[in-house]
Amino acid sequence: MSDLVRYERSGRVAAITMDDGRVNVLSVAMLDALNAAIDRAEAEEAAVVLAGRDGVFSGGFDLNVLKAGGAAQFAMLEAGARTARRLAAFPAPLVVACTGHAMAMGVFLLLAGDVRIGVAGAATKITVNEVAIGLAVPRFAVALCRTRLAASSFCRAVLTAEVFAPEAAVAAGFLDVLVAAPDLREAARAKGAALGEFTRDAYVTTKRRARADLVAALDEAIEADLAGWRAAIGT
Repeated sequence: MSDLVRYERSGRVAAITMDDGRVNVLSVAMLDALNAAIDRAEAEEAAVVLAGRDGVFSGGFDLNVLKAGGAAQFAMLEAGARTARRLAAFPAPLVVACTGHAMAMGVFLLLAGDVRIGVAGAATKITVNEVAIGLAVPRFAVALCRTRLAASSFCRAVLTAEVFAPEAAVAAGFLDVLVAAPDLREAARAKGAALGEFTRDAYVTTKRRARADLVAALDEAIEADLAGWRAAIGT
């Protein structure tokens, strides 16, 4: 589909894979390619399996753009926030295969999934590391973390930037289940196929009801974030 995102359809499942050959930074180009793939899956009414390249799900926003500031920074932040919101409300099953490290904005995409599958025993780091690198966690990200993470892990994840290995990430709420590394992509595909067999209207309606409070919180948080980012970088 692009040099950054692959789209592969098999039966009821669309596999969307981010792969920039490095750490899958969430640049505007990556986010645009990801949204184009999501557009296609939505038009085809397919269940989605979202994954990264082997060893990496996503390292988060492009730090060079964050450091540069200005309009490019604002565009990337807005695109990331709106993509997370879109995934959280996606009108079909969304399975995330956490193929490796997930950091910062990469974690927020992970948390938007309906089912999140990781690799048992992997040396994978899952971390909301903004505070550790001198950044405030965006409001939309706090809303996602507050909804999806265990209460006992929320502050450890968001405020103290704790790094979670896969087993601890399940207990914290970042992941739902772990499988052996060779089985990850097939397990995610099989789960997407199984969820795709459900009556679509029943799934979508229930998901809309279950996520209503989260989506409302995300909408409010994103508008507040955008206002703050505009003021900070003068756009």
